[in-house]
Amino acid sequence: MILVRKVKALSCALILSLLVSVYAVPTANAVVIAHTNVVGFKEVTPVTTAQKAAKLFQPTLKVTTGCAPFPAVDAQGNTSGGLNPTGGSSAGCDSSTGQVYSRSTWYNGVWAIMYAWYFPKDSPSSGLGHRHDWEAAVVWLDNPAAANPKILSIAYSQHGDFKKTAPSSSNTNGTHPKIEYKSTWPVNHAMFITDKIGGTQPLIGWDDMTAAARNALNTTDFGSANVPLNDSNFMSHLDKAWFR
Repeated sequence: MILVRKVKALSCALILSLLVSVYAVPTANAVVIAHTNVVGFKEVTPVTTAQKAAKLFQPTLKVTTGCAPFPAVDAQGNTSGGLNPTGGSSAGCDSSTGQVYSRSTWYNGVWAIMYAWYFPKDSPSSGLGHRHDWEAAVVWLDNPAAANPKILSIAYSQHGDFKKTAPSSSNTNGTHPKIEYKSTWPVNHAMFITDKIGGTQPLIGWDDMTAAARNALNTTDFGSANVPLNDSNFMSHLDKAWFR
């Protein structure tokens, strides 16, 4: 009887170990898959101060031209193969539930929340642009733990740099900055501040993703597009987005 119990205990431990290895560490078999086959992460219920602030200040995104935002990576670490810049600017990528990624930290005494979106291609018109696009916005707060956190500045990515603006009644919808994704032909797509209210996508924080997904975003080559919030780029992008 004792031997049977030990065998059962070892079996349970082995099963648990296997489950952890599948869901908590990078998967060696992760591959590049079609952009339409990437299953994004579901939102987690905000519990921590960082999670609550990220949801409270999540921007709306108005897509005026180009692709809708798509998930870039799934829980197993498989990543989007993107699209060639052919056809119309939104050909093959005009509809998706999407995903918005966030990552937060203190920076020069100010709370920074970076939001990032992935698009399968960046193409003003057929033949122009490139496969894959990543864009970002940074919302700067005085203190996420305050009873009523205040937006100090909004930054949004444009061609390798960030533009900054003060919050106003026209460029925010309550606590949500209004961001627009578009291109002015023949220049590639970028983010802009706007007075138009766009949509929202399922929000997933950097620390709430699986290790396999984080590893994929840290190591995958997205060509001409850089992942704004991965370990290599996060702090340098905050440098560019800094408003003081």
